[in-house]
Amino acid sequence: MSNTETRPAEMRCGALEDEVPAAGVEVLTARDVPLGGPRAMTVRRTLPQRARTLIGAWCFADHYGPDDVAASGGMDVAPHPHIGLQTVSWLFSGEIEHRDSLGTHAFVRPGELNLMTGGFGIAHSEVSTPDTTVLHGVQLWVALPEEHRDTGRDFQHYAPAPVAFDGGTARVFLGSLAGDTSPVSTFTPLLGAELTLVPGGTATLDVDPGFEHGVLVDSGDVRVEGAVVRPAELGYVAPGRATLTLTNESAAPARLILLGGPPFPEEIIMWWNFIGRSHDEIVRAREDWMKGDRFGEVHGYDGAPLPAPELPNTPLKPRRRAR
Repeated sequence: MSNTETRPAEMRCGALEDEVPAAGVEVLTARDVPLGGPRAMTVRRTLPQRARTLIGAWCFADHYGPDDVAASGGMDVAPHPHIGLQTVSWLFSGEIEHRDSLGTHAFVRPGELNLMTGGFGIAHSEVSTPDTTVLHGVQLWVALPEEHRDTGRDFQHYAPAPVAFDGGTARVFLGSLAGDTSPVSTFTPLLGAELTLVPGGTATLDVDPGFEHGVLVDSGDVRVEGAVVRPAELGYVAPGRATLTLTNESAAPARLILLGGPPFPEEIIMWWNFIGRSHDEIVRAREDWMKGDRFGEVHGYDGAPLPAPELPNTPLKPRRRAR
């Protein structure tokens, strides 16, 4: 799933702004964003926002469901473009059919990673399958660094096996955690994992002290060091910790997505489904999409591509990020 808002707010991030104390945990709340038409599926967006725009190279986080497809109509996102990023699709329940202009026809299923690289330009569609009754998962974006932001189209799939640790289990889809390492390649160091904590359990995990981390809670109340992070909230932890302690304060298993990476040093501009470095670059990408070149075609989707929204009247500018 992508940013299909018809009037997307400018999403700006990069560089360093106000400092968060290294010992602190910042708790971010989500905003509801409707996707699509009259029966729009609503997602909860925690990244980007004014208080926190990046966690490592992670620059976008939508959390959705459990969504009753019979009531919402499910997901039906027509072909749309991306530049300068990778999309990370991860489901807890349901199934999504993915088609892209690389020629990929794949399915997003629970516990399986689909990672698509946009680089210079790619288009794709996403549709929940007819057998899906409940749709539940996360959609994440990764900003590509300057050196690789015009890289070619790519698609990777990986189904990580669960690994046990004291207090729970993990499925490591990017990077390394709990003795497991994902084989999926990325352009900056990253951590991405689904964690399940046993009721009342505490887990202390070894992490890279050079990484900042984000704990996106799906279910349960999770204490991240000294702060309680509730469902749909995201807890931010600054670099400097060699371990991360998580406690499930619920009487049922808690589930969360753990993200991490070294602070991203570059200034970027996010608008609609594009990540660029300047207003003019975003304008060119929009024009290229509307003219029908650069991004290729998505075959097999029954319908027309999404038109690009109108650009704002003022130039898009990078905004310094918090740290």
